[in-house]
Amino acid sequence: MSVSFLEVLDRIHTGPVCKVKDWDTKVIPTKVTEKLKEHGLEGVCDPKNPVPADDSLADKFWEAGFEFAVEVGMLCTDTERNIRFTEEELKSALREARSQVALGTGLDKVVCKARKPEDGQAPTTFLGPFDTECSEELFVLAVQAAAQYRSVDIIHQPTLVTAYGRPLKGSTPYETVYGKLEAVLTKEGVRRAGRPGMSYPFLVSDVSGWGAIGAYGTVDAADPQVNLMWSLPPSCLKTNYPLLNKTAQALNFNGPVGAAHYSMIGGYSGSPEGCVVTANAAAVLILVVHQATIPSAAVFDLRHLFGGSSRESIWANSLTCQSQSRNTHNITLFNINPVAGPCTDMLLYEAAAQCIGHASSGTACIMGIRPRMGRYPHYFSGLEAGFAGEVGKASAGVKRSDANEIVKTLVARYEDKLKEPPAGKKFEECVDLKTLKPIPEWLAIYRKVKKELVDHGIPLE
Repeated sequence: MSVSFLEVLDRIHTGPVCKVKDWDTKVIPTKVTEKLKEHGLEGVCDPKNPVPADDSLADKFWEAGFEFAVEVGMLCTDTERNIRFTEEELKSALREARSQVALGTGLDKVVCKARKPEDGQAPTTFLGPFDTECSEELFVLAVQAAAQYRSVDIIHQPTLVTAYGRPLKGSTPYETVYGKLEAVLTKEGVRRAGRPGMSYPFLVSDVSGWGAIGAYGTVDAADPQVNLMWSLPPSCLKTNYPLLNKTAQALNFNGPVGAAHYSMIGGYSGSPEGCVVTANAAAVLILVVHQATIPSAAVFDLRHLFGGSSRESIWANSLTCQSQSRNTHNITLFNINPVAGPCTDMLLYEAAAQCIGHASSGTACIMGIRPRMGRYPHYFSGLEAGFAGEVGKASAGVKRSDANEIVKTLVARYEDKLKEPPAGKKFEECVDLKTLKPIPEWLAIYRKVKKELVDHGIPLE
C-alpha cells in the first residue's frame, strides 16, 4: 500500500529540517545538475524540433525524475521539513493511481482517461477564462460564453475581483464567502449555456484554502462528486498547510483531487532539461502528498511572461508529457499558456501549437486557456476556449513527427512577438454581450487560422 495522507501529515512534522532558501538555492539546483549529468541529459533540448519523438529519451527523463523524487522528496514550507518517501512507497503510489475518473452529471458527465503518445482517444478539455480576473457583473456571461462551445468538456471559470461588491482579502472570512459565490455564479453560467451538469475545478485562486473549503460540499455550490478540488503546490517541489487543508477536505468528502505543479525555465530547475526532471518528480510526489486523482506536472517559461509558447517550453512539455504517459497510467493534465490577447491570430497560433504538442504527446487532459497569461482582467472571450477544444480533440492520433512539423510552422509565425505580444481586446469588446457571439473581426481571425490548420492536416470540421 502507498503512504496514507495521515502518514504524510506526520512526516511534514518529523522529516529532516531544511530552510526554504537552502531548498531553493542549494538542494534543487544541485540535484538537478547531478541527475542531468548522471543520465547524460545535459544540453539535449532541441528547440528546432519542439515536439520530439524519441521514446528512449522520454524514458531516460522519467528515470531521472523518479530518482529525483526518491532522493529529494518535497518540502513543507510551514514546518521547513523535508517529506521523504522510499522507492517502493512511490512505486506503490504509481501502481495504485487511477487511470480514469468521471466528472459532471447527466448528459454533461465526462470520463477523463489516461492516454499514450499518438493515442487516437481524444483528450478531455478543461477550458474557459481560466483564473483570469472578472467582475461580478460579467462573471456568469464569461462562463456561459465558454461553456456554449461543445468542444469544452469541463468549464474553467475566471476569478472574481470582488464578492458582493467588497474587495477580496486573502486569508480572511471574505475569502470563505468569495469561494461559495464563485461556485454559485459558475453553476449559473453553465446552466444558462444549457449544460447544467457540467463540471468545473474548484478552486485555484484562493490564497489560504478557505475559499475552496467555504464552498466545497455546501448547498448550491461545489459538489464533491462532480467537481475537482484543485490544489496548486508552489514551485519547486513544495507544499504548505493551506494546500494540505484542501486535500484533507476533499478526502473527507471522498472527492477527487487535482494537484498541479509547474517547473520554471529560468527558475530553480534552471534549463528546459532540468524542468523536465523536476516536473517528472512532481508527477510522482503529488500522487502521495496531495493524494492526486489528476496529477498535473508541467513547465512554464519565466523568460516569456510565464507562458508556454516558446520552442523550449513546448519541447519541455512535450517530452514531460511523453515521459509520464509512457511510464505511468496517470490521468495527466497539461496547460495552454499563451501570452497574446483575444482577437489576435497570435493567440490562436499559440493555443494550437500547445494543444497539438500536448495531444500528440499523450496528455489525458488539456486545461486553459489564459490569454495574456491571465494577468489582465477581462482578457478572454470564450471563442479561444472553443478553438482550443477543437484543436486538442482533432489532434488525437496525430503522429509526433507530423505534430512537430506543424508546430514548427506555427511557432515561426509568432515567436518574434513573445516578449511584446499584442494585447488584443477585452471580453466586452470582442463579444456581443447580448448574444455572446464573437464580433465579425474575431470570427474572421478564427476561421482564417482554422483553415490554415486544416491545410496542415489537422482534421477540424
